[in-house]
Amino acid sequence: MTDVQEKIVERMRRIIPYIKHCSVLGIDVIFADIGKIKLILPYSQHIVGNVDTDTISGGALTSLMDTACDFVRALSKPSLMSTLDLRIDYMSAGEPGLDIVGEAEAYRVTNNVVFCRGIAYHEGPQDNPIAHCTATFMRLDPKLMTDAVANRDKSSESK
Repeated sequence: MTDVQEKIVERMRRIIPYIKHCSVLGIDVIFADIGKIKLILPYSQHIVGNVDTDTISGGALTSLMDTACDFVRALSKPSLMSTLDLRIDYMSAGEPGLDIVGEAEAYRVTNNVVFCRGIAYHEGPQDNPIAHCTATFMRLDPKLMTDAVANRDKSSESK
């Protein structure tokens, strides 16, 4: 990794403890760069969704992919944004006992919208993915946000 990439990874690792679900799930950053990120969801019994098969719950996998897409979005277009769409296609159950890697990339960045895609898999070849995802984020105009808050404050003062 380059010095810049190492600094980005360090910054992401400082943020994760403040995101409750990431902290509880043990999600960690393996690699990060502008437009790309690679996270890991460690296997543990407390995130098993099916005790008969010992596979990780869909909710934990969704958290991994949502976090990967949102982090890569933030690295690509640092501004206040809202999720327009998040789609996850589950391809297969993860293998019991194995960590899951979640990668995401921002494949198109415009002034107002960031388009991301990702893949979840076990370490090694990606030819047997657990899930694919796509996410779309829209930039929120800071001036409109400031105006909305000011108007709300004026409205509540007049009551």
